Amino acid sequence: MFYEVQYPQPEAGQKQISALVVLNPAESRRLLAKVTVALPEVQNAYKNGMIIIGRGITNAFVSEELFGIKIENRANQTAGLVCNGITNANPGPPPCTAHVVRKGKVVEGADSNVEILDFGPDDVFIKGANAIDMQGNAGIFASGMKGGTIGMCWPIVTPRGSHLIMPVSLEKLVPSVIEAAKHTGHYYFKYSTGLPAKLMPVVLGKVLTEIQAIGFMTGARAYHLASGGVGGSEGAVVLALEGDEKRVEKAFELVKSVKGEPPVRMPDKLRVSSAKDYNYDAMAQFATLEGV
Repeated sequence: MFYEVQYPQPEAGQKQISALVVLNPAESRRLLAKVTVALPEVQNAYKNGMIIIGRGITNAFVSEELFGIKIENRANQTAGLVCNGITNANPGPPPCTAHVVRKGKVVEGADSNVEILDFGPDDVFIKGANAIDMQGNAGIFASGMKGGTIGMCWPIVTPRGSHLIMPVSLEKLVPSVIEAAKHTGHYYFKYSTGLPAKLMPVVLGKVLTEIQAIGFMTGARAYHLASGGVGGSEGAVVLALEGDEKRVEKAFELVKSVKGEPPVRMPDKLRVSSAKDYNYDAMAQFATLEGV
């Protein structure tokens, strides 16, 4: 479901204006990260409870914003990714190991599989996604035999009522996550350009897109107009910002603050060298995971 935003009523005497903005993928990730750490659930858990940040490229931006650090190659922070036109995985360790926070302090050498067992209803798990739909459902690709990060956290955060915050760009909008999930799986494909995976539907996470992020931070309404581009704007999101003049100007300043964010580089290591090297055989590429 989408993160719920309470939009203020238009102020009397305020001129209604609009603005057109384009966010490239890295710019969207930076925007989502800034807003994620500002959410009341995250702020409360940081001070009084627990936060676990799952692996992911968007989450690398979240870690930077939360801890005031810089991760040199954010692509190394993820396990799975789409790059060079194929689905792939990074076999190397994440460069940022600060991923569990208890009452404002990073737990050194933490194992999130163990730490999450202490989760309560006010604690927060932060996880990106590969797909979202207009109903607010999120979908996460899992190639690992145990269902990846979402397979670890979902059975715990759901029954305990913990917060699952999911920053996801509108770049990843699909018609239906549920329908898409029916056509995926570890053993579903004979051929593939990259690692075969299951798209795992997540229906109760709090999905934060550019629309909710801008609304939460500024009170302006954002409307998704178009996606895509060339020359570095592949995957870009085009938005209209509308509302009271002061709120739209605040939203426009927020967008300007993330403009120029450099694109994410390739990870240092990859599981699959090239789908062609495996004759596009899905199971041969799946075997590179070595049962992980």
